[in-house]
Amino acid sequence: MLITITINILILILSFYVLALVTDEFFVPALEGISDKLKINSEVAGATIMAVGSSAPELFTAIFAVLRAGEAVDIGAGTIVGSAIFNILVIVGVSSLFTKAKLTWQPVIRDLVFYAISILALLATFYDGHVTIIEALGLIFLYLIYIFIVKNWSKWLKYEIIEAKEIEKELEEEEKTNPLGKTINCALNTIMPKKSFWGRFLVSIAIIGLFSSFLVDSGVELARTLGVSNAIIGLTVLAAGTSVPDLLSSMIVAKKGKGDMAIANAVGSNIFDILLGLGLPYLLFFGINGFSKKVPVDTHNLLASIFLLFATIVAILAVLIMRKWKIGKKAGWGLIFVYGLYILYSIYKVIG
Repeated sequence: MLITITINILILILSFYVLALVTDEFFVPALEGISDKLKINSEVAGATIMAVGSSAPELFTAIFAVLRAGEAVDIGAGTIVGSAIFNILVIVGVSSLFTKAKLTWQPVIRDLVFYAISILALLATFYDGHVTIIEALGLIFLYLIYIFIVKNWSKWLKYEIIEAKEIEKELEEEEKTNPLGKTINCALNTIMPKKSFWGRFLVSIAIIGLFSSFLVDSGVELARTLGVSNAIIGLTVLAAGTSVPDLLSSMIVAKKGKGDMAIANAVGSNIFDILLGLGLPYLLFFGINGFSKKVPVDTHNLLASIFLLFATIVAILAVLIMRKWKIGKKAGWGLIFVYGLYILYSIYKVIG
């Protein structure tokens, strides 16, 4: 039993590392190159291209989990929900520790309100214990509405747009000081030339897909060995592991005094995770297995986490309004503390 647990943990760690490396070094730059060629609006690119890049591990984990069906389904749903909790509590919390940010309220209130709507949609989707084709299409349709709102929001409310590429510039500066990342990057660049955006995109998709399947297999095996629910493994281990790259990126940006960018990125990624990160894999399942099928979900473990997610969003929105859109260390530590309680609660459910 100990050997099995150790092997699966090592596979998970290796998969997390490879996913983070390939996503940051190849997948995101390829998406940026493609968006430049297609001349996509900067805010729309941030809500789509950048969101796909930062959420690729969660998305592909959900896809492979749903396609495997059976006991693996809850791994995907748990990873998406758990990642959303990690992002909103830990990433926003840690970012707040490094900078006392005065947020631009227009995009923040847009994303937080729409995020709350996304959570309610997720709750309605999971509440009866299964997902139908109509519910999957509903999640995707909501995301299309979000893109339309993002595209026009700055025109409606007149504010300065935060360029998504500014975040990438900050990260590129940090990567230049990382010898290991630089060495690996140079080695892999010999395989995928920088100018071949579509080639890098396709190769990245293949690698991300392969290691996402390893995550699902190892997660299912770990849950079976420990005798716990697949959803619990997804909500905690896989969720945190796939979100660590986002955490590190947000820390880098926050250290440079751009905490509003870090927070906006975390919330925007969560909207993508919930609406497309689950909607697309479920739609793919129905396309393969028939539209009349239903995908079962583990409501016992997932619903409590979704309620927590919604309560956290309401609390954050209330605090920001009361503090006139400022967020600092006290709020940051508070969010991290809540996540700590959530992990303790999850451990209690495992051993209880």
